[in-house]
Amino acid sequence: MIKVAMIVRSTLYTSPGGDTIQALQTARLLEGQGISVEIKLTSETIEYGNYHLLHFFNITRPADILHHIRKVNIPFVVSTIMINYSEYDKYHRNGFAGLIFRFLSGDTIEYLKAIARWILRKDRMMSLSYTWKGQRKSIHEIIKKAGMILPNSLSEYNRLKKLYGCSTNYIVIPNAVDSELFRFNREAEKDPQLVLCIARIEGIKNQANLIRALNNTRFQLIIIGAPAPNQSAYYHMCREIAASNIRFIDHIPQEELVAYYQKAKVHVLPSWFETTGLSSLEAAAMGCSIVITDKGDTEEYFGNHAVYCSPSSPQSIYAAVEKASSLPCDGELQKKILKQYTWQLASRQTAEGYKKIIADTWD
Repeated sequence: MIKVAMIVRSTLYTSPGGDTIQALQTARLLEGQGISVEIKLTSETIEYGNYHLLHFFNITRPADILHHIRKVNIPFVVSTIMINYSEYDKYHRNGFAGLIFRFLSGDTIEYLKAIARWILRKDRMMSLSYTWKGQRKSIHEIIKKAGMILPNSLSEYNRLKKLYGCSTNYIVIPNAVDSELFRFNREAEKDPQLVLCIARIEGIKNQANLIRALNNTRFQLIIIGAPAPNQSAYYHMCREIAASNIRFIDHIPQEELVAYYQKAKVHVLPSWFETTGLSSLEAAAMGCSIVITDKGDTEEYFGNHAVYCSPSSPQSIYAAVEKASSLPCDGELQKKILKQYTWQLASRQTAEGYKKIIADTWD
């Protein structure tokens, strides 16, 4: 039996995001394929000798990965989940940081953010070598040493290749939905005025411009998600600018999301960047019309089955929601999701990657 340690960010459970669902769902389904998986926080002490393979998440947090790969000579793979925060950080972040970031590269910004989290004791610095290597060199080292990388799309891999000269073997592992949980009831009636936004509340998800777009309109907007760490000021600003037709609900388990997806007509993610938009996939499987950002890798997933918006423009967001609210349920997108974007398929593809790396290691 192949034994794998999935090593994830230390805040995976306290600040859940799309990577939380990806790791938990993949681990659960790999168990049924003869692969033993244990999820470990990067801050935990790990008995590396118990495993044949290490599986890391989030290439944009390289200090977490460097800490482990320098301790042991075990093959590893990386689910890159490479979000590009630079447009938001450079041009839309408020305060002194926003002024400074405007003149810096994306890698330098991520480096400074990591150092700040460490100094302010809001996160651990797992690898001190990161402090002198920096973001870019650290990512280069990880990519070079990885047995394989597992991007969520070909678009994501191409971005890695362009930014870091990546030539590492890869398999695209798409983000996905739980097809057993998210079962659409075609007999149930949808509310044509109900709009959902399910995401952690933080600047890059751009709930503020969504609120500005839908304030005092005919739509009822429900924002479901907890504020991200270090984003309490942004969260309170969103609450303050919201009109009476905007409602907030804290993070809830996926099982409880089903009823909201079933009732809503539109799901919207007007983010400054999305690798996928996991909640958009879930919403589409549940018959919602999709409004999503035109920034990132979203078109590879949704093609012409979504209405795209510009995150910088509340007018664009409103027009996209208005258009989506009049569209019929997109059965073609539902079929595509159930055929290409399920956790069962993603876990099988992940298992193939594991087996190839282990076979190559022992050749």
